[in-house]
Amino acid sequence: MNKELTTIKQAGVHAGQSVWIGCWLNGKRSSGKIQFLQLRDGSGYMQGVLVKSEVSEEVWTKAKELTQESSLYVKGIVREEPRSQSGYELIVEDIEVIQLTQEYPITPKEHGVDYLMDRRHLWLRTPKQRAILVIRAEIIRSIQRFFDERDFTLVDPPILTPSSCEGTTNLFHTKYFDEDAYLTQSGQLYMEAAAMALGKVYSFGPTFRAEKSKTRRHLIEFWMIEPEMAFVDHEENLRVQEQFISYVVQSVLANCRKELETIGRDISKLEAIQAPFPRITYDDAIKFLNDSGFEIPWGEDFGAPHETAIAEKYATPVFITHYPASFKAFYMKPDPNRPEVVLCADMIAPEGYGEIIGGSQRIDDPELLAERFNEHELSEEAYQWYLDLRKYGTVPHSGFGLGLERTVAWICGLDHVRETIPFPRMLYRLYP
Repeated sequence: MNKELTTIKQAGVHAGQSVWIGCWLNGKRSSGKIQFLQLRDGSGYMQGVLVKSEVSEEVWTKAKELTQESSLYVKGIVREEPRSQSGYELIVEDIEVIQLTQEYPITPKEHGVDYLMDRRHLWLRTPKQRAILVIRAEIIRSIQRFFDERDFTLVDPPILTPSSCEGTTNLFHTKYFDEDAYLTQSGQLYMEAAAMALGKVYSFGPTFRAEKSKTRRHLIEFWMIEPEMAFVDHEENLRVQEQFISYVVQSVLANCRKELETIGRDISKLEAIQAPFPRITYDDAIKFLNDSGFEIPWGEDFGAPHETAIAEKYATPVFITHYPASFKAFYMKPDPNRPEVVLCADMIAPEGYGEIIGGSQRIDDPELLAERFNEHELSEEAYQWYLDLRKYGTVPHSGFGLGLERTVAWICGLDHVRETIPFPRMLYRLYP
């Protein structure tokens, strides 16, 4: 190749200079003796301008023959252009075609969702999909910064597990040589063990739910962030969560303004996301829902319509706390003043995006935890290691889990979670 390439993102540092860029043709238009090439290189977009009188006939012809998504090297002078999204444009001097693409299947016209999902590997190239993935990457960076700046240690739990304390009905089964094994649906229990060694920890990895659910909020494979903190009670756990979400949203606002504009996000709604967040108890939520026309008895869990109705009252996420113990996980600590409810909370995102965080203070009493195992008919043999955590130096501790894709959907204002991950795995969708 023997060319020193720059990127569209870095073009501004070369203003007034001639540079080479490796790129693809996103689109083009012509105005008689001027051709306008819409170029993309992964780092951004830039318009290339060809003036017929200023280039050779060969270069002019090459530009005319370019098709959508053709790959090429372009040489040109970087010039400031305030009307451009990047602030610059390229006055084209030379073109070297790498490949002329024929009959590219995704055109500027409207395509159906199934058509686009079958071509997800190409759909990723469109400006909106690229912007979503850039925002996702910033969310991931900000998550890691938040915990790293607060002295949490990143710990990686296993993906293959021998069983599940919450049952195996929603787990993917596989064989581990001669034993049964399952793809993990949470790293939480392992994080509790890690917290007893390191104090404050978090995991960040893929999780799997074999749920035959076909809604705009669900994926079969998704990523979870699961912090766990020793010597932290329910109240402090909530404070960490609201600070965490505020930090992530403000990081996206600071670093992804162009991408938010590309996808048409109402930025003012994100600017309102500042801790502290409002809190209501499950009792309050039940009363509100019944007063609002829902018929839901105390002791029943909330569905998407209930969460949406509650969220509509608030411009920020809202905590619903103190759910009944009857339908919450066995490891959640009962409220000492009211043991029929537990010290837990779900954080509900605004604008109808539902639960993005679930967390609780964990049971630290070894006798109570053993009782819960018996009540839920869980195998003490399979999870003796987990019971050991209460036997050898038990302490109050709390944690939570955040679903990355649902959080991306909310921050980006997307209609469906399928656009939040490069290659979504959904019910009846394993290709590409």
